[in-house]
Amino acid sequence: MLGDKKILYSGMQATGTLTLGNYLGALKNWVTLNEEYECIYGVMDLHSLTVRQVPAEFRKNARSLYALYVAAGLDPEKNCIYYQSHVSGHAELSWILGCFTYMGELNRMTQFKDKASKHADNVNAGLYTYPVLMAADILLYQADVVPVGVDQKQHLEITRDIAQRFNAVYGDVLTVPEAYIPKAGAKIMSLQDPQKKMSKSDENANATILLLDDRDSILRKFKRAVTDSGSEVRYAADKPGISNLMEIYGCVAGKDMAAVEQEFDGKGYGEFKTAVGEAVADHLKPLQARYQELMTDKAYLDAMIKQNDEKAQGYAVKTLRKVQKKVGLTERIR
Repeated sequence: MLGDKKILYSGMQATGTLTLGNYLGALKNWVTLNEEYECIYGVMDLHSLTVRQVPAEFRKNARSLYALYVAAGLDPEKNCIYYQSHVSGHAELSWILGCFTYMGELNRMTQFKDKASKHADNVNAGLYTYPVLMAADILLYQADVVPVGVDQKQHLEITRDIAQRFNAVYGDVLTVPEAYIPKAGAKIMSLQDPQKKMSKSDENANATILLLDDRDSILRKFKRAVTDSGSEVRYAADKPGISNLMEIYGCVAGKDMAAVEQEFDGKGYGEFKTAVGEAVADHLKPLQARYQELMTDKAYLDAMIKQNDEKAQGYAVKTLRKVQKKVGLTERIR
């Protein structure tokens, strides 16, 4: 632990604009966590390199992500918000941990199979060893807990396996992290196909709400959202479209599913979808305004990035030196 609090670690890839799913499933929940945890959040730009990036656009997206973190309510004075690529310990620890990871474990990773099928022309080694770098991200900061969605559980499990394997050889060196799963908004689905997760890479623009979408776009996308047979606003397995919209509405309105059902009892899908769209647009308005302020205040953002990069480097170097010494690497002469 860095202080009296346990350490919580998470981050998002620096590609494209965040979606409502990213926000409700993770970012919105992060804001309240610094009261209980010492929070470290990364702009995960190294992970983004498994797919070819346009350099200028990539840099812009990374800065935009940093600003969205802050605009969503993450205080860079209370949380450590940094660029993954600015701390060389991620790559250094990843190599060492790669030597404690088995091919069979990586072969079982379902996300590699999914991504490889989507990028068949660029199935690179980085895509394959992605889970090892993710393990290094977490273990470098001795994280006690990691917020994970349903699709990230497998990555946390391999992180735990690697840490336990390393500790079995060298003693109690790495903290074995636990999963932190939020109670609400854990998985927001596509507005056009409620059987799959909302994604910024979805080819159907109407399937995804982006955090920087204007009000008219948000209302239009919700009006076009796929619903189910019948007209009753009810949270149920046989109503995936309506249940997804109820989940979204509940998250932004601060209501449980029973309260949402009661509010829209006797009202049709059309009225409900309009209400969801308006609630989301209203909820995102202050975030979007703060984002615009931050993106025009270069001096402030630069200062926060520099300050937090240095803080992250200070945390990371302690673990890295300890690991390097344990495995027998020659200590640097300082």
